Amino acid sequence: MGTTSPSAPSSKHAIGVVWLTVFIDLVGFSVIFPIFPAMLDWYLPREESGSMLHTLIGIFKGLTHGDNQQFLVAVLFGGLLGSLYSVLQFFSSPFWGRLSDHHGRRKILLITTTGTAVAYALWIFSGSFWVLVISRVLGGIMAGNLAVATASVADLTDSSKRSKGMALIGVAFGLGFILGPALGGLGSLVDLGVNPQSTAAFGLTPFSFPALLAFLMALFNIVWVWRAFPETLDATHMEENRKKPSPLLRLGSKIPDVRRALKVYFLFIFAFAGMEFTLTFLALERLLYEPHNMALLFLFIGLVLSLTQGFVVRRYAHRFGERNFTTLGLLSACLSLICLSISQSTGLFYTGLALLGFGVGCASPSLSALVSLYSPANRQGSELGAFRSIGSMGRALGPLYGAGLYWWMGSQVAYLTSAILLFVAVLFSILLPNPTQEPATEKK
Repeated sequence: MGTTSPSAPSSKHAIGVVWLTVFIDLVGFSVIFPIFPAMLDWYLPREESGSMLHTLIGIFKGLTHGDNQQFLVAVLFGGLLGSLYSVLQFFSSPFWGRLSDHHGRRKILLITTTGTAVAYALWIFSGSFWVLVISRVLGGIMAGNLAVATASVADLTDSSKRSKGMALIGVAFGLGFILGPALGGLGSLVDLGVNPQSTAAFGLTPFSFPALLAFLMALFNIVWVWRAFPETLDATHMEENRKKPSPLLRLGSKIPDVRRALKVYFLFIFAFAGMEFTLTFLALERLLYEPHNMALLFLFIGLVLSLTQGFVVRRYAHRFGERNFTTLGLLSACLSLICLSISQSTGLFYTGLALLGFGVGCASPSLSALVSLYSPANRQGSELGAFRSIGSMGRALGPLYGAGLYWWMGSQVAYLTSAILLFVAVLFSILLPNPTQEPATEKK
């Protein structure tokens, strides 16, 4: 299914570059998690009456009532801001993936990593809320390169090693999930000389230091892609794709088995994202956590996630089957949300987080490997682009669903509902076929 044309040393360099690219993307996505409430407190007084932010907050206040109105408004604000990034990924993932099928992985990775660095640079100086929004828009568009990065791993691995390769990318996800919130929570404590009286559109904020660190990492990534990343897509596959007239932006897949996997992945990410963007608020509500506590919380999840993908999935997923590991992971994630929904103590709360890290660590790389194994070699970019795209849609809608249900029915109902959705995903995953060695075909 994949091509292994690059030499072994080049392959190792390529996978290393891909690993860093995914890691930095996840840092950019998750760095904002612990500071949602603080960002609202910072930007709101500095925006003029009638501004976009004041209009949004006015709408949220009209929807919320009671003594905890400010808390609920912050929940809705975090859900909306998180969704913006993912909506753009939904459209950009299949675009970049298909473009890389036509023009190669290296060229597209150079474009998208450069765009990611520009997005971080804007965030450093986002003195105004609209500059922050622009930086998140650009970051969301360029984060579609996850599809390209994942396709590169498929290019470099055969079917017997596909799950190991995807698990390695999963480790980058996990470690990015560790460092991102840690940078946001702890980095926001570093003062770069912020003027608290400034209302300029471009200027330093209490959140500029974590953005600066992410920017420096992105610059390093550009240089490494330029110097060490070889083209991983076979030239004959590129030529074949160029000769076939097909739209660069096409959502979904024509391969039946891929479509089935996409349904499972959407349910999984939709339920997970609804929890992910409200987890800090749940920790604040149940355990009175502050930003540095939030950083440790995400550190724990990311550590469990990385250990699961780096050791369990890489060693056993292909042996016991990617489909079985998908089902195991979804079941564990389902149980984790039940624990979180009823937790009132640190012990049960962290038990739920451990089950969550293990579940996501098993399910995510296994589903990614299944989609790759269901797809022909010359369509890895477009099919994995569809996979990342449907996941981004889940990440876009999930926070709105999670924050809305949290506000409407409370935290317990919100988390139990997500657990039910994950159980439906468990049932669907059981129906997924085991991948074969035969080339996948499109449904005409």
